[in-house]
Amino acid sequence: QLQLVESGGGLVQAGGSLRLSCEASGRTFRNYVMGWFRQAPGKEREFVAAIHWSVGSTGYADSVKGRFTVSRDNAKNTLYLQMNSLKPEDTAVYYCVATIGPGYIPRTGYNYWGQGTQVTVSS
Repeated sequence: QLQLVESGGGLVQAGGSLRLSCEASGRTFRNYVMGWFRQAPGKEREFVAAIHWSVGSTGYADSVKGRFTVSRDNAKNTLYLQMNSLKPEDTAVYYCVATIGPGYIPRTGYNYWGQGTQVTVSS
């Protein structure tokens, strides 16, 4: 079983930056795609970004492209989401997710989820 534990959320002003971390344990991740979803109040969960653990290929939602960067540290089994130029509409609970990787970065179908971390961007 794969366990995912997020950290790094908080309150930041618009235009600021935050880095989320997700520590993964329980399996080897070589064939996994790992990434981030978010859910704002009253809205559905949406894909943010993901990375193929061994290949390093990435995918991003259009709303965050150019502002957010997903990366991983193989030695630490940790996934990151660097968020720059944050906007109030980025306010949400951010979830670390994982799935056994197809040959592309999927936007749906992730079957492992962390507990979530709150990100609040003030205007």
